[in-house]
Amino acid sequence: MLLQMRKVFLFLAFFLAACDAPKLPSPFHATDVTAKFAQATFQLTDQHGQTRTLADFQGKVVVVFFGYTHCPDVCPTTLADFAQVMRLLNKDADKVQVLFVTLDPERDKPDMLAKYVSQFNPTFLALSGDAQATAQAAKSFNVTYQKQRTSSGYSLDHSDGSFLIDTKGRVRLLAPYAQPSTLMVEDIRLLLAGV
Repeated sequence: MLLQMRKVFLFLAFFLAACDAPKLPSPFHATDVTAKFAQATFQLTDQHGQTRTLADFQGKVVVVFFGYTHCPDVCPTTLADFAQVMRLLNKDADKVQVLFVTLDPERDKPDMLAKYVSQFNPTFLALSGDAQATAQAAKSFNVTYQKQRTSSGYSLDHSDGSFLIDTKGRVRLLAPYAQPSTLMVEDIRLLLAGV
């Protein structure tokens, strides 16, 4: 009898140990990358000549996208999507900062960046640095980019996801290219609520 009770006890202990609490689905539409990008940061200059780091935007949700002004499709489409996100956020839009980080500092000078981002939304900031600062910022966010020679000069192949950073300055989410604006709005509202 004691042997049978011991077997039952061991079975129950094994069964309970194997049954962790069920994992709830993420409340976010974008991919949670909190652990992967815990050290992500940058020190770049905005289109107004002010040095910027992620710490400057604490208290806001920050959306970061790496690209370049000569990009024929992904970059303008993404920035147009962000402009739609800001419209959908309505009164909460002032709690969000969109940052466009150029991967092409050779051509993307501050005046060009200022004109480029303001076409989408006057609150958007464009960030740039020299080649080394650009490479460091991209590496920090695991963004890849490479020049491709063309008949008219060059283009850049680059990663196309967008990073969402919470109000405490932590990189939390990576949204895929062309994620519907309504889904990004839902994710931003969750981050604003402290989720």
